[in-house]
Amino acid sequence: MKPLDVRRLGTVAYGDAVDLQRALVDDRRHGRVDDLLLLLEHPPVITRGASARNRRDHVLADPATLEAEAIDVVDTGRGGDVTYHGPGQLVGYPILDLKPDRCDVHRYVRDLEEVMIRAAAAFGVAAERVDGLTGVWVGDAKLGAIGVRISRWITSHGFAINVDPDLSGFGHIVPCGIGDRGVTSLSAALGRPVTVDAAGDAIASSFGDVFQRTVRLAVPA
Repeated sequence: MKPLDVRRLGTVAYGDAVDLQRALVDDRRHGRVDDLLLLLEHPPVITRGASARNRRDHVLADPATLEAEAIDVVDTGRGGDVTYHGPGQLVGYPILDLKPDRCDVHRYVRDLEEVMIRAAAAFGVAAERVDGLTGVWVGDAKLGAIGVRISRWITSHGFAINVDPDLSGFGHIVPCGIGDRGVTSLSAALGRPVTVDAAGDAIASSFGDVFQRTVRLAVPA
């Protein structure tokens, strides 16, 4: 199996993570690195994907509130709508070369969902897909979101699973543009705290299984 280097980066500002991904995509394209999975947290930030770039109604908080709470709003190069990132949410940015045998965007998104479903199951949480919607859900509440970018079959951006965040942050947005469903976390579903480190272990393991990679814990460059 191909190797997958997992880098656990702690808390990284959103703009710095975008710059890092851009550099690593170039490195992967030229064979300077193997496939990577970056696992990290972001300080509070609202990001708008391609579906939300020309509309502002999915960010509910006014600019004064966002400034007071030090929450930036950033237009980004991924697909999808509006999402919120903050401490206690585990973000995964895979830098993968999907060539030659996984060049299928739909399959890639479903595989990321499967990674989160299996990771949740490791804690006894039954997450699932919902027909017509992207991400993973516990009942009517969203547990994990997906927004990807694929350039010449090299991936970036990725997924975010709510481990133990302050869920009130999602009240500043219409999460992923879906107004009639809520948001949950592993901790909320279980009624007990789950750590981001423990969730990272489960994500790394399930990612290796779903994508058929040999997981290696890498030292951040």
